[in-house]
Amino acid sequence: MHAPDGFIDVPVSAAAGLLAAGAIAVSLRGARRELDDTARRGAGAGAERTAPLAGLVAAFIFAVQMLNFPVAAGTSGHLLGGALAAILVGPYTGVLCVSVVLMLQAVLFADGGLTALGVNITTMAITTTVVAYALFRGLVKVLPRSRRSVTAASFVAALVSVPASAVVFTLLYAVGGTTDVSIGKVATAMVGVHVLIGLGEAAITALTVGAVIAVRPDLVHGARGLRQRLKLRVNGELVDAPETVEPVPAAARSPRKVWIAGLVTSLVLAGFVSFYASADPDGLEKVAADHGIDQQAEEHAVADSPLADYGVKDVDDARLSGGLAGVIGVGVTVVAGTGVFWAVRRRRTTDEQAEAPSPVGTSV
Repeated sequence: MHAPDGFIDVPVSAAAGLLAAGAIAVSLRGARRELDDTARRGAGAGAERTAPLAGLVAAFIFAVQMLNFPVAAGTSGHLLGGALAAILVGPYTGVLCVSVVLMLQAVLFADGGLTALGVNITTMAITTTVVAYALFRGLVKVLPRSRRSVTAASFVAALVSVPASAVVFTLLYAVGGTTDVSIGKVATAMVGVHVLIGLGEAAITALTVGAVIAVRPDLVHGARGLRQRLKLRVNGELVDAPETVEPVPAAARSPRKVWIAGLVTSLVLAGFVSFYASADPDGLEKVAADHGIDQQAEEHAVADSPLADYGVKDVDDARLSGGLAGVIGVGVTVVAGTGVFWAVRRRRTTDEQAEAPSPVGTSV
């Protein structure tokens, strides 16, 4: 659903860019709290542990976005990732995860226009994350407190987030579209195909969330407070049993194994499985072609990038070229994402130290 340059006019693209910049600024502040919360819940203190986990989520989203799956005759879809990121690491951190992916895709892989970057962040990062997490939190409040409920809620939230993203794109196109087409027809086509894509998004999100919860529920932001305290009957009334704190070995609490498993999975998906992805145009590309919107598409500013179109320049073997591009993309994303989130946590630590009162000596 990466919009290229030319679909949306300059004023609306600029406005979307300002909206995206504001959302990212807000998310930077919120992500500091979420990363600290992850550290307290079991990932260990310090940015050296929580930042790589958030960076890994960004890299995993990049990898899975390379896996286009067929949804209808001549149409494919791919993960947007906002719901998955929000549930795993929190909505603010989730916006940043998807935004990092979109920026790298636009700059390195010529996927999504540079002037349309604000549009893509608005539709694919902000909309999906906000809609999915709001619906997810509402569902987990009314469903039984269990791991299955979190997984089920993640399925529904991810499913709804994709057509919501399509609706927002359609609204932006209604205001700043560069071709004279029926907005009603565009809206119907966009929502219809993205409901189908949403089913794939929901399945991927639920499977991933369920897998992480099965091994480390403490690392899933959306599973906070999942465990219920033991109840004791005292004088005929049920009361909370006192919590017993047992020492947990540092190795058992370390997210290192989860991080390694996630990185290996991302590399395999991007470097090998992506070769078998559907070559059909995705939902936006198909709708644009069917309604003449693609006539205004402009050539990407970095179309001659060494990694353009997810292939390595001058490598003739298609399988090897795509696989190398996928591996490079995962590597760059995990490094860039980790760097961003490490800086976010470091800034919070620095701010807290600056605000802390100076020690006052006492005289005897």
